[in-house]
Amino acid sequence: MTGGTVAPQRWPVLGPADLEAVSRVLGRGVLSGAGAPEVRGLEAEVAALLGARFCLATNSGTAALHVALAAAGVGPGDEVIVPALSFIATAQAVLHQGGQPVFADVDPRTYTLDVRDAARRVTPRTRAIVPVHLHGLPADMDAVQLLAQSAGLTVVEDAAQAHGATYRGRPAGTLGAMAAFSLNSTKNLAAGEGGLFVTDAEELYARAARVRFDGLEPAAKWDPTHPLDDEAAALATVRGFMYLPGELTCAVARAQLARLAETTARAQRNAGRLSARLGALPGIEPPAVPHDRTHVFHKYRVRLVPERAGLEVPAARLRDRLLEALRAEGVEAVLWQTVPLPAHPLFASRARYPNAEAALESTLCVGSQTYPLFAQPLDVVDAWADGFERAWRALRRGGGR
Repeated sequence: MTGGTVAPQRWPVLGPADLEAVSRVLGRGVLSGAGAPEVRGLEAEVAALLGARFCLATNSGTAALHVALAAAGVGPGDEVIVPALSFIATAQAVLHQGGQPVFADVDPRTYTLDVRDAARRVTPRTRAIVPVHLHGLPADMDAVQLLAQSAGLTVVEDAAQAHGATYRGRPAGTLGAMAAFSLNSTKNLAAGEGGLFVTDAEELYARAARVRFDGLEPAAKWDPTHPLDDEAAALATVRGFMYLPGELTCAVARAQLARLAETTARAQRNAGRLSARLGALPGIEPPAVPHDRTHVFHKYRVRLVPERAGLEVPAARLRDRLLEALRAEGVEAVLWQTVPLPAHPLFASRARYPNAEAALESTLCVGSQTYPLFAQPLDVVDAWADGFERAWRALRRGGGR
């Protein structure tokens, strides 16, 4: 409950259209296949929505990112620049392909890739760069492209959290050579678990399609009367993986895709409402949205600036106290990532990434993955704003303790 009175909306929201989509698959009796109708339908609809030439559905967002890096020719010893603040899958996909993630710091305002820092990390071994549209805000893609062109790098967008976002009027997912989206249950476009690979380049599409399906050439035809049979045995030409999605996932994704514009509009409405309230509080910074892009607020990250609130307390301590106070007020609030990617035991790096570290120490997210801000009706948004104001006023009165 929120503030003891208003129940938040749980995500994902599933209704009659989703049930009909699942029933359609079960009634057909075809559960999988690269040429199966829900897979092909989802790929065509996503490509049309984005204005992209090609889309491949995969069984996860990580898989979509991996096939993109494979299509880019990343291999053992190659370096790939990724931001120090992201979900671990961004770096894991590089490792899957035998590459080495090279971490760059993030912009202190937007939390997306700091391109100037990325440029300092380019070496003769750098093959690709992966800007992450973190929390649903596109990275500075003009700057990314300039760096990529000067250094001969392939740009692969990690758009896992950015369905429906735009940069200078162009959809996220169409701003690099390739892009990867996620269909995980937490995402604004939710289907359980799945992913989408997108590109305009036929050659990259063909490479990715082979990697997605065990290195095999895709079957030339698909016969609905023999859905589990190919016309001829294919021969593997590259190292590949079994990354095909299931029909049930794709059917749900298609139903959710039809409501993506509604979800995006609600996310932006809710964020605008909450930012107007929280932005009036001394020491609170709502998410930044540069004028040249749109944000879909997969996560709503708030920064705390103690000195602006007249508080002399470390940001991390204030963050933890506020998190406790918000939950006591019935406001959904969480931490999302607690250390930069290089600090994970997998990498155990002692290198410092000041902007990423400061962001994690001084911020929290309003809304959770089960009850995200983008899913809520306005009465819940208002109740969360009321609870936030009460919690912040009490902390300021108590000197942040």
